[in-house]
Amino acid sequence: METDPLLQLRVFDLNCWAIRYLSKRRQERIGLIGDTLSQEGFDLALLQEVWSESDYGELKQKLAARYPNSHYFKSGVIGSGLCVFSRYPILDTFLYQYSLNGYPYMLQHGDWFCGKAVGLLTIKIRGVNFHVYVTHLHAEYCREKDAYLPHRVVQAWELAQFIQHTSKGADVVLLAGDLNMHPGDVGIRLLRSWTGLRDSFADTERFEGCEDGCTLVPANCFTSKMELQPFPLGIRIDYILYKGLSRFAVKCDNLVTTTGTAPGHSIPYSDHEAVMATLCVKRREEAQGAGAVEPELVDVVNEARTEVRVGLHAAERQRYSNGRMAILALLLLLLQVAMGLSSLASWDSQQPFPKFSFSLLSLLATVVLLVATVLYVFHTIEVRMLQGTEDQMQLVLQALQDKLSSM
Repeated sequence: METDPLLQLRVFDLNCWAIRYLSKRRQERIGLIGDTLSQEGFDLALLQEVWSESDYGELKQKLAARYPNSHYFKSGVIGSGLCVFSRYPILDTFLYQYSLNGYPYMLQHGDWFCGKAVGLLTIKIRGVNFHVYVTHLHAEYCREKDAYLPHRVVQAWELAQFIQHTSKGADVVLLAGDLNMHPGDVGIRLLRSWTGLRDSFADTERFEGCEDGCTLVPANCFTSKMELQPFPLGIRIDYILYKGLSRFAVKCDNLVTTTGTAPGHSIPYSDHEAVMATLCVKRREEAQGAGAVEPELVDVVNEARTEVRVGLHAAERQRYSNGRMAILALLLLLLQVAMGLSSLASWDSQQPFPKFSFSLLSLLATVVLLVATVLYVFHTIEVRMLQGTEDQMQLVLQALQDKLSSM
């Protein structure tokens, strides 16, 4: 039995698409986001892709009166892009950077340089301990040939494990961010089934916004119409997920998404639509016990393990190719060294030694050797991370199957 509402929490979530020099009308949109948040009565604003600390500083200054507490999570080369603004004091923060996050040589995508991560902050409201998580997973780019799917599944697994291991002292768990996964994708099913998080869109009593709760929609002038062509209504990849622990229950009373241009303006806040949820926290009469193991959990972990294994085989092939290239470059370099020594010994004094061609070929062999060696090391790390995740999933599967067989 549940009592009357203890408190309500209004949450704002947005991928701001604020990439310096690349995102269209970035400064104007950052100002617009700041104006909207300062006018609205949200309790928490969880933002992603605020890549510039100067943009964060502008938002912090503008929002200081309404949101006196804020934090910017720093990670990677250019930053995680994650930041939080809160009406309530932030008691603690922690950042976990995902072990796999794309490839450094895929410069056109750039996820590796961001250091994709999950940020945790703890707040207390009227005696209720909230563990709030904000994250941004690796982008998909091409759904038909998604080379990053294994990395994103590993990120979803690490996110689920991170939440499980850090939320033991919480009364309420809240996760928001751009997960870059459709609701039916294996990664989101793994995350929700393993953590027990509930989806605000599926759980809400009242919804207003884009059809099916989509957050990337063709009506947005900043979205790529070609990428959304297979999805005429758009796609839903931005989420607000939650659950109550022990004696607390959480329900989404109201969920709203923006629908293109910001009210009173000709441009939207971002290429993503904002998600705004009103969460109602209630106190239970009796503490909730641990739920029974569902057979569907075994299936989804097994499916995720299969995707990780596919990625592992691809990484092993890449490591082998780079290792072979490094060996060939080393052999060529050794051959050139031998030729240079023979020339110095005047073994063939009748023909002048081609110094320019020799130097150019030596330089090429050296560059290939260095690049191939670095990539071999990188893909070796990737193989180890994928192997470790597969081993973890295997242990979990065994434990789940043992519980099911004993029921």
